[in-house]
Amino acid sequence: MTTSPPLPAAPAPPALPDTGVAMTVANLEAFVFRAPCAVPVRTAFGVMHDRPAVLVRVRDVDGVEGWGEVWCNFPGVGAEHRARLVSSLVAPMLQGATVTQPAQTTEALENRLSILAIQCGEPGPLAQVLAGVDQALWDLAARRMKTPLWRLLGGASATIGAYASGLGPGGAIETALAHQAQGYRAFKLKVGFNPQDDVENLRALRRALGDDARLMVDANQGWSRDEALRACPRLAESGLDWIEEPLRADAPPAQWRDVAAATSVPLAAGENIMGLDRFEQAVGSGTLGVVQPDVAKWGGVSRCLPVARMALAAGLRYCPHYLGAGVGLAMSAHLLAAAGGNGMLEVDSNPNPLREMLWPTLAALRDGRVTLGEEPGIGPAPELDALSEFAVPVVR
Repeated sequence: MTTSPPLPAAPAPPALPDTGVAMTVANLEAFVFRAPCAVPVRTAFGVMHDRPAVLVRVRDVDGVEGWGEVWCNFPGVGAEHRARLVSSLVAPMLQGATVTQPAQTTEALENRLSILAIQCGEPGPLAQVLAGVDQALWDLAARRMKTPLWRLLGGASATIGAYASGLGPGGAIETALAHQAQGYRAFKLKVGFNPQDDVENLRALRRALGDDARLMVDANQGWSRDEALRACPRLAESGLDWIEEPLRADAPPAQWRDVAAATSVPLAAGENIMGLDRFEQAVGSGTLGVVQPDVAKWGGVSRCLPVARMALAAGLRYCPHYLGAGVGLAMSAHLLAAAGGNGMLEVDSNPNPLREMLWPTLAALRDGRVTLGEEPGIGPAPELDALSEFAVPVVR
């Protein structure tokens, strides 16, 4: 019996920059917000009836603050739980600690919580919490150094591409045309519902937006192997940049290879991959054209930037996944600017005041691109008073 040759090893990611500052943590806090949805956001695996957000604030002994965001979209009760994990577990560990390199601090926290993650069966929520804390430490470092985060992380340009995400399955054309008028030039449609409806919705979107628009689709892990093999060639007829998560993230590699071989459109994944070793396997698998880690879901800046650079070194495209509030979106934008390449920032097309109020920079998007600017850290810090109508009390 013959065996397949081993896959080539993924290139080693470059080292993260040394911040050159020592920060002594005074306190770490988490805040929960919920903005009501006039129209629920529907995906192939669930419906969001409001837009939640968990923001993390770290303050050092000099009063300088850094901000991050924790992924909390599903389940619907998850935001309060994650906020309490921040306050009950991580805050006591960080209080009084001196941080000189956020990545080392994050690794130390991971090590301290690793057995608990197994014991309580919650590696995901704990990883999301640490991702938000890691973001906040990097933002704090950049603010102390009075430099934008994208530059601290080694970026060469503050201007990045962006695309409108979260379209459909209802009202996709109207929403896309409105965003096209706002300056977007690329759009992503949710599929994974009725196969014929998916095809017809995509064709209608192509007709409405024109041949120059860039289109992508996202199945949200909604298909089996056989369903994906049937769907991908039909969807590809409309001209696509990528097909996102056509299979479960943990589907056997052979299934991903089968689907990749069945279409000329690049496959995209990463939002549901957790662990540097699994990203190395994904990058080296030969099945992906687009790699999409989520800075608020796993790894924060300390892990996602090396993954991005590893993907680019392998000739793949880095497009950060994001579907939350404005702090995480700003963080994703700075990561994209730091990594470089021809990736695009994912911007949810559904209304969300927690996105718009927390990252006003997005209003400056023109011709599919936005410039981050020169403000320290990720830009303007959240004004909690302005968000008071959406605040949710969290039992400490």
